[in-house]
Amino acid sequence: MAVDATPLLGAPTGVGQFCAGLLGALATRGDVATRAFAVTWRRRRRLASVLPAGVDRWQRPMPARPLHWWWGHADRPPAEWFVGPVDVVHGTNFVVPPTRQAARVVTVHDLTTVRFPALCDAATSAFPDLIRRAVAGGAWIHTPSRFVADEVIDTFAVDPQRVRAVHHGIPAAPTGAPAARLQLPAGTARYVVAVGTVEPRKDYPGLLAAFDAVAADHPDVALVIVGADGWGSDRFNDALAASPTRHRVRRTGYLDNAAVASVLADAAVLAYPSVYEGFGFPPLQAMAAGVPVVATAAGAVPEVVGDAAWLVPPGDRDALAGALAGVLDDDDRRAALVAAGTRRAAAFTWAAAAAGLTDCYRAAATR
Repeated sequence: MAVDATPLLGAPTGVGQFCAGLLGALATRGDVATRAFAVTWRRRRRLASVLPAGVDRWQRPMPARPLHWWWGHADRPPAEWFVGPVDVVHGTNFVVPPTRQAARVVTVHDLTTVRFPALCDAATSAFPDLIRRAVAGGAWIHTPSRFVADEVIDTFAVDPQRVRAVHHGIPAAPTGAPAARLQLPAGTARYVVAVGTVEPRKDYPGLLAAFDAVAADHPDVALVIVGADGWGSDRFNDALAASPTRHRVRRTGYLDNAAVASVLADAAVLAYPSVYEGFGFPPLQAMAAGVPVVATAAGAVPEVVGDAAWLVPPGDRDALAGALAGVLDDDDRRAALVAAGTRRAAAFTWAAAAAGLTDCYRAAATR
């Protein structure tokens, strides 16, 4: 089978983490031969250096811009022309190439473009049409949560038998020497951390407002935002410039896995204030690191975190502030969340994800 590993190139996002974890787990199985490919011209030679051991790589060059245009308008050229004969082609990020004979599986991470189009940029606005085209062509759909699976079935009228919800695992904590400790704003010793690209869907302006409400009674607490600027980040930057607690807010920009793990490990609490999510790695990463989680009950988040996080309604800044203060002030509540989070995180493994997707590949290839 052939798996689109393009998301492994460049700074890895959540989709890149999914590709890395899945490919690494598939490579350890003895019942599936995995070949990776990348839809890119300029970065195609980098793929070999980022693939997990045991994953094969062979392909003809695949220039992204013309291919994406063709795949959006016609069922050609087929994937086999680039990657050779395979049984299944897995598109890992909303797009799956047309094929001559191979079955197709496409991962739909969320339906932000359908539910909240105002929160999307021009590039992602094409996803619904690409999903419709894949469904019409007989592709099977993988989603990272039952929540998104139900949305896909309802929105695109897909046969439920062709939609498989398979949870992701958790990005592995890096081994070796720990990253340098975070330098906090003067006068602070603890911090609330948020991890994710600064974009409207994450509602960091709402988190900042909640932190402003908490800050007066917690002078030793800072807010740390880990993530690069995405589209629409000006709204957060403007809110930060106007915040009375801006001197206690630290922005790190993008950090690699080792640095993220280090920042998470020392945090007092992870805040996850999203408007909508199809899965959500950061809460599980925090739980695995023994850090309590406060999150919004947005999209698939309740399914993912279960009873192991303090959930508040999306957009309710007062409730978010109250939950953050509660975790910061109540040691018993904090200990209970940490214990529940440790148990919850243990249930999400890449081995289980690979097993679930292998079942999906087999079903797609035999029907």
